[in-house]
Amino acid sequence: MKSFENKVAAITGAGSGIGRALAYRLARQGCHLALADVNAEGLAETAEQARKLGVSVTDARVDVSDREAVHAWAEQVVQEHGRVNLIFNNAGVAQGGTVEANDYTDYEWIMNINFWGVVYGTKAFLPHLKASGEGHIVNVSSVFGLFAQPGMSAYNATKFAVRGFTEALRQELDMAGNGVSVSCVHPGGIKTNIAKTARMNDSMARVTGQGVEQARQQFNDQLLRTTPDKAAQVILGGVLRDKRRILIGADAWALDGMQRVLPTLYQRLVVGSMRLASRFAPKKSGKAQAAAE
Repeated sequence: MKSFENKVAAITGAGSGIGRALAYRLARQGCHLALADVNAEGLAETAEQARKLGVSVTDARVDVSDREAVHAWAEQVVQEHGRVNLIFNNAGVAQGGTVEANDYTDYEWIMNINFWGVVYGTKAFLPHLKASGEGHIVNVSSVFGLFAQPGMSAYNATKFAVRGFTEALRQELDMAGNGVSVSCVHPGGIKTNIAKTARMNDSMARVTGQGVEQARQQFNDQLLRTTPDKAAQVILGGVLRDKRRILIGADAWALDGMQRVLPTLYQRLVVGSMRLASRFAPKKSGKAQAAAE
């Protein structure tokens, strides 16, 4: 794909963050949009602003964990736009907690959205992308799909799964030569609402050495550095270059390099750094201290 002009792109998680930024950048390049999100208010705002940029825009409230809903949306997109050239499987959530403290429902909840949502979006749109003659799938993993971190087992599991699924799919599409390709995106810390809306349990206090809300705020303030617009710029540039893996942010490049050079030793380094950080973390409240104990 050499240009987005007069193409049709479907985007999940379009109500905010990277999804919204992708919509605006694509619209400025003459790409028509089919937008989806569970947040109807945010979705409506994105769609309204995108229409002002002079392209055709449709929007639908879609829960990506609902297979039938995703497939119905794909059919709707083709009916409304006549075709579809790109699917950005961007919607995602976060969850923090130790393996011991997490409930099975925690893993099921995040897996249904972060992994199955990507699978449903890929399979629902792939036949239509092939029919268009020129298609691209963009699956959003994470830097946590490249290396693991304590307290993030559920999130790590979903993002590693997206990576493995996408890399296998890329090889299959290369062999098929049907005009469709796929890229796997690994963002570092992006300034979105993912930290604020993440589900976390009290076991995170044992991992970070501070209360859940303190850990959430610190993560949001110190680690989320790249803007969604910059992330969207990098993603779209990667699609035009047909890149297999798209890294976003200096932190993603650094952690990818660390994992390559120290494929197992990096785990000890992470544990050591977190122990050191927890030692100098702000004092916890009595309630958080009790939870940690």
